[in-house]
Amino acid sequence: MYWFEQGLCVLPAFLVVWSSATFIICYIIAIYRHDVDVIFPYISDTGVSPPESCIFGLMTFISACAGVGTIYARYKHVELLREDATNVSACLNKAALWLGVISCFGMCIVATFQETVVQVVHDIGAILFFVCGIVYIILQCFISFQAHPYGCSKYVFCVRVAIASLAAVAFVPTVICAFYVKQTELHRQKHDKDYPFHVASAVCEWIVAFTFVFFFFTYIHDFKFFTLRVKAELED
Repeated sequence: MYWFEQGLCVLPAFLVVWSSATFIICYIIAIYRHDVDVIFPYISDTGVSPPESCIFGLMTFISACAGVGTIYARYKHVELLREDATNVSACLNKAALWLGVISCFGMCIVATFQETVVQVVHDIGAILFFVCGIVYIILQCFISFQAHPYGCSKYVFCVRVAIASLAAVAFVPTVICAFYVKQTELHRQKHDKDYPFHVASAVCEWIVAFTFVFFFFTYIHDFKFFTLRVKAELED
């Protein structure tokens, strides 16, 4: 049996690979068509102009669906862990579930409402995605700590804490520097006054996005040991 056939580990693996491919493919197409600058455009800038906007929207929607499935599977996994690790908070687990789902919903908003068309809605989606996503992975770190020695190992726990810390730290300059970016053009010039803030904000945005996505890689080992089944019952 191959590793991806064990339990549900294919879920987080697919989520990470597909989401990473979404960012990279759209970036490459946008660069090839000269729709954005080579040096660190915002992620959403790579999905503004067609055809990359169509690809970005479709692939991001699939990523969001895979994200909801993975987050729900993690929620059920923690419920199983609570049978042995009784100090794991059920409320914390439910809060993490809903925050994760909201984050995925924010991802769909970002992909559907381009920043050059409906910027306010796009920005709201980005805030939902990043803020709820970061809080979600932080809560998962607390849950992993409470569940020890059940669930993940100390090494995986440390990796999760490192990823969550990096995402939280990188999010701060993403937002702060974005407030100083006044121009909305897709092509920027180095002599623009707000160019350094644009680069700093964009770099940190890429860091936050990839750290959030790669956090789900830490689920692969845990997901090998359980499955989910749908049970159909006929009502009398």
